[in-house]
Amino acid sequence: MLKTSFVYRNSLGIVLLILMILCLVGQFFTGFTTENKELVKLGQPLLNFAEYFQSGHFIQATFENWESEFLQMMLYVLLTISLRQKGSSESKSLTEPEDVDKKPQPHPNAPWPVRKGGIYLKIYQHSLSLAFAILFLISFILHFYGSFKDENTEKIIKGEMPLRWYDYLSESRFWFESLQNWQSEFLAVFSLVVLSIWLREKGSPESKPVDMANDETP
Repeated sequence: MLKTSFVYRNSLGIVLLILMILCLVGQFFTGFTTENKELVKLGQPLLNFAEYFQSGHFIQATFENWESEFLQMMLYVLLTISLRQKGSSESKSLTEPEDVDKKPQPHPNAPWPVRKGGIYLKIYQHSLSLAFAILFLISFILHFYGSFKDENTEKIIKGEMPLRWYDYLSESRFWFESLQNWQSEFLAVFSLVVLSIWLREKGSPESKPVDMANDETP
């Protein structure tokens, strides 16, 4: 593979996107099968692909996970600004100044908000965390919508009165779905931060150099 090719220059993003799509497709079909099995047990008509795609079951399961991922990344970006972890490849230096803390200087190759300055630069300086915050909020709302829709579908099948959305907001099911994912994401990041103190992966930018001392922060 030529090092100047589009695929080589974007191979990490391409592979991650392909893996995400494959897993999402797998989730869709396994979820479709699972939901229809439950409907058969309840004597309800089966869903087709289009109906399942719009169902609370699929929407809730998808955005419940996306929500936790975007929350994790937003907080990780923000927390690593001021917090440190001695010896971790994921931490800024304990004593030395970092390039990311320098005042941005306009130059011909700088992104246009840097060259423009003013409010554009102020927003751009925090655009990464803002993007994750917006994605988290959208996913949180869609997760709530899917979970709410799925809960009311179950209630209607059982002949019970459906809930109003503001009543469901205080229901334990929705928060159980969120918190079980949030804690797993924070555990995953904690594991990366702490394990990178002592463990190495040669060639990975997420690892310290193999011969670097455990207590040294890159």
